This record gives sequence, structure tokens and C-alpha cells, in this order.
Amino acid sequence: MIDAKTPLTGTQKVAVVLMTMDQQRASEVMKQFSEAEAAEIIAEIVQLRRVDAAVMDSAVAEFHELTTIGARNPRGGHAVAVGLLEKSFGAERAAGVMSRVATSMAGKAFEFLDPVDATQVLALLDGELPQTIALVLAHLRPEHASAILSGLEGPVRTDVAQCIASMGTATPEAVRVVTEILKKRIGAVAASKDSAGVVGGIQPLVEIINRADIGTERALLEALDERDPVLAEEVRSRMLTFADIIKLENRDVQLVLRGIDAQVLAVAMKGSSELVVDIIQRNLSERNRDILNDEVTGLGPVRVSQVEEARATVVRAIRELAAEGAITVQRADEDDFIV
Repeated sequence: MIDAKTPLTGTQKVAVVLMTMDQQRASEVMKQFSEAEAAEIIAEIVQLRRVDAAVMDSAVAEFHELTTIGARNPRGGHAVAVGLLEKSFGAERAAGVMSRVATSMAGKAFEFLDPVDATQVLALLDGELPQTIALVLAHLRPEHASAILSGLEGPVRTDVAQCIASMGTATPEAVRVVTEILKKRIGAVAASKDSAGVVGGIQPLVEIINRADIGTERALLEALDERDPVLAEEVRSRMLTFADIIKLENRDVQLVLRGIDAQVLAVAMKGSSELVVDIIQRNLSERNRDILNDEVTGLGPVRVSQVEEARATVVRAIRELAAEGAITVQRADEDDFIV
């Protein structure tokens, strides 16, 4: 609940004023805003829910040109937001705005877990259903979720991965219940806010697996192969691999290779295609190319696990640079480059 001690932003004041009006009148006002502005206002209405009467009166006074019809009803929430948008923009456009609002709000409900160590989160989630664990992981940062997923027991980990991939829209009620339970467990006292978002799906699962160690990645994909081969193949098709280095611009390849030891790179190249070898050698300085060639020449038989780990090192470097915005990684659903 918003009380007199909480200063309102301009957007929140607009939201409060609209909440005091009947939906027909409010929808006429809402039509004067752009969809982007409406999305910001609706996000506030969804989160405000109840407003102290003194705050409501103060906000209405600032907008003295406006008149209210009927009794004031300082209530927000998901249903109020949807109704207001549908009256303002129609059902189809309203759905689009709510989708953007949901996406922007996704993850906020569980952000209190961001500073919590993965081991502690595992303890908090111990005994929970795979669906519940999946809901939490899908809301967390991929690198954090990956560390937690890696710590789960094999069968449970596979169950959770499958739940993430098949998850659709999380309802505010489901999110609220889970966040309240977890907050009680770690002694938090802050009240939960509404948070509805399209979380889960194959891509979030891919982002989580991409940040896992090679052992977790291999074990999880093998388990998914046994349980749902189609899903496993779809996950693999979206994951970044060592061979995807050929899809990077030359400048980006140079940035990636700059941080890779020549010995590791030589092992990673073992058994690679000519295209991969060529793009690596073309993007090294003459001196570093000579060093790499010496390493390759002196390399004897190498275990498959060693090659996979070396390639994983290169892939991690690509992911880190992409996350920093230093390079651009082509996604699986984009057209391939012609090399």
C-alpha cells in the first residue's frame, strides 16, 4: 500500500488519478498517451493496488483540471489494468501493451535472491516441486540460475529443465505465493509486488545451460535425450558452440582469441573443420599464429573430454564478451552468414 510517507513519481501520480476515475472516463484520458507512456502508467497501476486516501487526494489536487465521476476507488491490480487498456486501445493492442509490461516486470519478484549464494538458494528450494524450482530459476539472471541448476540432483535437474522449457505465463498469484514463502525462509520482511511475465521456454533454458560447466551441460542434455529427444535437439540447436566462431565478424574473433592461451586453443581446434581452423588462423597476428602452429604440431592424441573442455573455454569467452556488448553473436533463428 502507498502511504503519505512515500513520495510519488509523476507516472505514479497519473496512475493514482486514473485509478480514482471510472474506466470509461479513464480510458478517454489514456487514449491521449502513446503506447509507450501507457505501458509505464499501466505498470504502476498493476503494482500500486491500494493507495492511502491522503495520497490519493493530494494527487487529484495536482490534477485540478480533472473531475471525477462517482465514488473514488483507489484500487489497482492486474484486472483493473487490463480493463483500462482494453477500453483505451482495444483488446488486441491492450494484449501487446500488457505483454511488454509483463516482460519489463519479469524477474523483479525474485530480485531479492540476486545477492544470495547459489548454495543458499538450493537450501531454500530443497524439497520443492520441480515446477516451483523452475519458476524461480526462470526469473533469475541466467548465470545465477545456471549455478543453482548445476547443484541439483541429476533427475531433479532434468525435471526442472523440462519445466522451464515448457513453462508459459506465470500468474501474479503463483509468483506472490512462492516469493512470500522464500522471503519468510530467509527472514525477509518486504512485501511482494505483483509480477506477471512470460518466463520460461526453451531460450531461458538455453541461457542457463550455456553458463553451466561442461559436465553439467553434458549430463543434462543426455538426460533430456532419454526423456524428450525433440526438446533436447531443439535446445542443442539454439546453444552456442565452438563451431559458431565462424559466424562472428573478424574483429570479434580477434577479441575472443586475445584472451585464449595458445595451448588451449590448439586442443580446442583438434578435429575442427577447415572453416574453423581458417578463421582462427586468419585472425591471429603472425607471431601468435606461429606459436599456435607450434602447439598444434606438438600435440599428440587428446582425450575427447579435454577437447570439449578447451572448446568450452572459448565458448565461455564468447559468451562473456557478448554479455558485455563487446561482440555480437548471431542467434540460431537468424540467417546464416555465407563464408
